[in-house]
Amino acid sequence: MEEKTLLSTREIARFLNINEKMVYTLIAEKGLPATKATGKWLFPRHLVEQWLENQTINYPKTADPLPPYHGLLIISGSNDILLDKALSLFNRLYPENVAVFGNLGSLGGLRALRRNLCHIASSHLLQENDQEYNFGFAKEELGQMPGVVNFCKREQGLLVGKGNPKKIEGVPDLGRKGIRIVNRQLGTGTRLLLDGELTKAGIEGERIQGYDREVTRHFDVGLEVLSGRADAGPGIRAVAGLLDLDFISLRWERFDFLIQKDRFFERGVQLFLGLLSEPAFRELVKDLEGYDLDLCGKMVFPIEATEERR
Repeated sequence: MEEKTLLSTREIARFLNINEKMVYTLIAEKGLPATKATGKWLFPRHLVEQWLENQTINYPKTADPLPPYHGLLIISGSNDILLDKALSLFNRLYPENVAVFGNLGSLGGLRALRRNLCHIASSHLLQENDQEYNFGFAKEELGQMPGVVNFCKREQGLLVGKGNPKKIEGVPDLGRKGIRIVNRQLGTGTRLLLDGELTKAGIEGERIQGYDREVTRHFDVGLEVLSGRADAGPGIRAVAGLLDLDFISLRWERFDFLIQKDRFFERGVQLFLGLLSEPAFRELVKDLEGYDLDLCGKMVFPIEATEERR
């Protein structure tokens, strides 16, 4: 089959080795990424490949699972400036412990948690209902719900140059001729948010200059914009404040910690969660823009689960 950015219904059926009728079932029941243009379904190939990866089960288990806690706390998943500061604070306050971070993106963090490679996964994956975060992805990846503790709420949007020289007002403007962006990698919650907003605006990401130029941290997006190598990029308000960039808000999001229940009460995990209520941690956010700690340190549950307990 010829390589295309957008696949037709017939082409996606061949790609998935199914009949065309099954394609419509997958759209309705399994969330197969698709968009309708001029009355016909079209399928962004890169999103379909990501969807297939998300559906994969029976990943090989690591031969050397994470041992019982002996002072090394491993957190993997989504990159965040406040989290970096919290890790440094933890290592300073509890020198008999060491906390390290693996920057794998939200989806990578969940997969590391599933394979028992980390104690805590950090994630902000926006679900299809455009309101909830992480629960559906966690259930799908892990097969059961882990413990979910909120770390923060933070403001996501577009980073643009000081004074907004290209007069970018929102995601639709990224489709204008001559606009260059820098992007985050697949599997990150920030990329998922941007791709969703582009779909709403009817813009094919691959047609935007720089869409395929990916960096691994929010701060790196800011540096690309600050240097002038990009006119805009998806990121959090905190980066705009630190680098004196302008910021176009898209939404406030919930950034959570996900923890397997059999590890929830291990000493390192409890020490780190306890840190979230310490004044020294709360002081960290005073010099950062775009954070809300109202839910920080609290268990969060799916809306339907909350309603069942009432």
